Amino acid sequence: MNKSAVLASFMALCVSGGNVLAQSKISDDVVRIGVLTDMSGQFSHESGEGSVTAVKMAVQDFGGKVLGKPIEVIVADHQNKPDVAATRAREWFDTRGVDMVTNLINSAVALSVVNVAREKNRIAIVNGSGSSRLTGDGCTPNSIHYAYDTYALATGTAKALIGQKLDSWYFLTADYAFGHSLEADAVQVVKAAGGNVVGSLRYPVDASDHSSFLLQAQASKAKVVAMAGSGKGFVNAMKAASEFGLTQGKQTIAGLLVWDTDIHALGLKEAQGLVLTTAFYWDRDDATRAWSKRFNEKMKRMPHMGDAGDYSSTMHYLKAVQAAGTDEAGAVMTKMREMPINDFFATNGHIRADGRMVHDMYVYKVKKPSESKYAWDYMTLLKTIPADQAFRPLAESKCPLVRK
Repeated sequence: MNKSAVLASFMALCVSGGNVLAQSKISDDVVRIGVLTDMSGQFSHESGEGSVTAVKMAVQDFGGKVLGKPIEVIVADHQNKPDVAATRAREWFDTRGVDMVTNLINSAVALSVVNVAREKNRIAIVNGSGSSRLTGDGCTPNSIHYAYDTYALATGTAKALIGQKLDSWYFLTADYAFGHSLEADAVQVVKAAGGNVVGSLRYPVDASDHSSFLLQAQASKAKVVAMAGSGKGFVNAMKAASEFGLTQGKQTIAGLLVWDTDIHALGLKEAQGLVLTTAFYWDRDDATRAWSKRFNEKMKRMPHMGDAGDYSSTMHYLKAVQAAGTDEAGAVMTKMREMPINDFFATNGHIRADGRMVHDMYVYKVKKPSESKYAWDYMTLLKTIPADQAFRPLAESKCPLVRK
């Protein structure tokens, strides 16, 4: 064999060895993503099959492989029970080789699971839950809060309404971690802007009869009745508010977390006039419409911010694995923080030290039935909140990872 042939053989061996080395950096030769969500309970319309579909769309669009290894998606229903969610996440990390867990709707569930991810050195990306504690005292080096949080929702909606001289507020709050966080963040904004909180009432998260709560809110004569809840509870409360005439009277209803699916379930006749803050609306621009139409083909409904966040964050995660050359959590988290997010969901989004993905937020008003021109034409944009104003400043963060 001549020198050229020997050199060629040597180079081929080096390339082959390098490829084997690169491939060996993927644990179990598979990148596994676990969608831990509510598949059957009161938050299933805000997560569930929509979340699974969005994640699978991202995997398909990425090509189904990363670093030459297949990407697998597994799914479980956490039943809105933190202990069930933590047990399942631990099982996934210990025995199923799951590298990243996502969606995590229900704030108590999310706060529980992010700690399991930290313990097991895996990654948790939260799109379903909103509690700002996830980037506050509940932050971890292994978790990202991606789509929205209670601070952003409360800040956008409260400032918009107080700017209209709607400065007296009464809170109807779902009695669980998310509702408490949403109320606390909104109260802070209302008071800072010179508004007045005239009262509040906490209702059981699974309550079906809201009549007594709404009568108290109506009797308060507050200019704004703020609904600090989500899921079927919020929809039931809004239907009752319409029956009692709150939506047609002198009081303004503020939905502190309103999903597009909530508006669809209510119908514009009952939802009209609602002011809300969101991270995503399907009909915002050409890019949101293009992706949303693809999602609609699969789900037979338009996506909301949770769905869009699940897709965007999964794509960002896979790009980070590709860039890091491994699925090891620390290396991937470093790349996720380094790389900007530019897609239909966010422009120049970035992940801070506290795990907050910072991006623009939007204040919308729900249209009257006469204003809607086509299916899912539900909202009118009132204001865009720039990324640097939308989320709690790092200087105010209680996250121990943030240097003061």
